[in-house]
Amino acid sequence: MTTQSKHLEASSYSIISLEPTQTYALRQAVLWPDKPLTYVQLPDDAAGQHFGALVGGELRAVISLFVAGAEARFRKFATDPAWQGRGLGTALLRHITAVARAQGARTLGCDARMSTLPFYRRFGLAPAGDVFYKGDLAYVKLSCLL
Repeated sequence: MTTQSKHLEASSYSIISLEPTQTYALRQAVLWPDKPLTYVQLPDDAAGQHFGALVGGELRAVISLFVAGAEARFRKFATDPAWQGRGLGTALLRHITAVARAQGARTLGCDARMSTLPFYRRFGLAPAGDVFYKGDLAYVKLSCLL
């Protein structure tokens, strides 16, 4: 099966708004499975906008957006590994990009694991700083104009 044929039809998933607490389990399971749930909770979660992709009523991907004036950042972007490569992450990233634009943001950025750089480059996000580490994982700040 090719990657293309694994992509879901837009009618087979939905993107919904979430409360921050609804993102925590998937954040932890995907991003930091060896850390406690509190590790993936952000002090500013209450100020963010949180979205999820549902397939068959089950939460399969989450992303959190923080807009401050002309700058938007997304954090804690996580897709269930069994659902990666099917377009859910792409749909969520496009969704938050549109939300950020509608709220007046002119730039979009994130801190991304180096291993995910090829995915983000497809959306015009490019390195905007030096590599840094969280534990033994390499990260880089990414940014693009909206």
